[in-house]
Amino acid sequence: MKIASVAEVKSKFSGYLRTSQEGPVIVTKNGRPVAVLLAVTDEDEIERLILAYSPKFRRILEAAEKQAKAGEVMDHDEFWESVGGEKQGTRP
Repeated sequence: MKIASVAEVKSKFSGYLRTSQEGPVIVTKNGRPVAVLLAVTDEDEIERLILAYSPKFRRILEAAEKQAKAGEVMDHDEFWESVGGEKQGTRP
């Protein structure tokens, strides 16, 4: 892991992009961390990062967790019936 100031990263951005392939680059401003430069190796990783920081997705997960804790769950077959799909493992 490398630590660099905003000014350093700004002046040598391409180099820090290469460095991020080896591990995260912590970007600091006035000595305090303000950002992390991460290399992305595939599209799935981008999607995971976006979802991890999505306020809307977090609200959906929190609501689902509350429902599960309250016992408001449906079994596998109920779920597939509710979305109009076929049950897994069955064929027409």
